Amino acid sequence: MLKKRPLGFTAIEMLITISILGILAALAAPSFKNLLINAQIRTAAQGLSDGLQLARAEAIRLNQPILFTKGTQSSWTLTVVNGGAVVQSRPHTEGSNVATVAVTPSSATKITFNSLGRVIANADASASISQLDVDAPTSAISAADSKELRIMITGGGAIRLCDPHGTAGVGMGC
Repeated sequence: MLKKRPLGFTAIEMLITISILGILAALAAPSFKNLLINAQIRTAAQGLSDGLQLARAEAIRLNQPILFTKGTQSSWTLTVVNGGAVVQSRPHTEGSNVATVAVTPSSATKITFNSLGRVIANADASASISQLDVDAPTSAISAADSKELRIMITGGGAIRLCDPHGTAGVGMGC
């Protein structure tokens, strides 16, 4: 007579499987955290770059100066210089609440584009933003694991998102 073999898993097999999955999850958690924080850095940098590009494009389209004002972290607002109408804004909480932004020069918070898309002096005579460095605090991710990004703005209005640690002129290198 043939014996029927029981179907399913034994408790020991389930316990071993769950233990292996737990170990793999514990090993993957730090890498996943780094991936999420670097995605927030990328989101913040891309949001700032998009805002600057939009300010330049709107200045050309409307044929009048547009003011890009950087707020806290990666937030920004675009306003028409003559009249002060808000064109668009972005809060820093849109996917990038961990990212920090360093501005060059450090006292600058604004940049104005004229109807030709070029950078002009701000109406209040404050310094214009020439560079933005987006990173995350070392309390959230180690400096070695962080993928810092830089946005450079030239006087002619060119806006470039690049990697400050890359080779200049190669790929995304600054």
